[in-house]
Amino acid sequence: MRHVLAAVLVSSTAALTAAPVSAGGSFSFDSIDGGTYDSADWAGHPVLVVNTASLCGFTPQYEGLQDLHERYEAAGVIILAVPSDDFKQELATDDEVRDFCAMTFDLTLPMTTITSVRGDEAHPFYRWLAETHGFAPSWNFNKVLIAPDGEVAATYGSMTGPLSNRITGAIDAMLEAD
Repeated sequence: MRHVLAAVLVSSTAALTAAPVSAGGSFSFDSIDGGTYDSADWAGHPVLVVNTASLCGFTPQYEGLQDLHERYEAAGVIILAVPSDDFKQELATDDEVRDFCAMTFDLTLPMTTITSVRGDEAHPFYRWLAETHGFAPSWNFNKVLIAPDGEVAATYGSMTGPLSNRITGAIDAMLEAD
């Protein structure tokens, strides 16, 4: 009986630390430039996480993501691009993705290494989204807005552009509430 109780406590503790950022958990992402990003470092700031792909019809949205980054960086807003080949539209290597984005869109926003966003191989952040919020990207350039308290504020599909009033209005409201 003690072993069962211990197993339940361990799994409950693991669920809490892998759950909402506001519950004290955090997610680590490998940076395409080396090193890591830790979501705990972004506590208290709005974060827009976007699964991206270099060969997608929505790839021009990188321009809007860079514009958001430049517009809101000084206010502490994080725009994180998460390249993924889950929909078979990403380049083969991290170096190719980084070079393509730098040369084509002059990106300076944070970007992860090529990362799975769906299914059993999904990054823990995306598994958490699917398990706790029922959200898994249905295509490239799906967006997740995390509020300063670490909770999911909104999710957006590919058709919602980064500079849409839905996204900028939500970010502005979060900044005004602060």
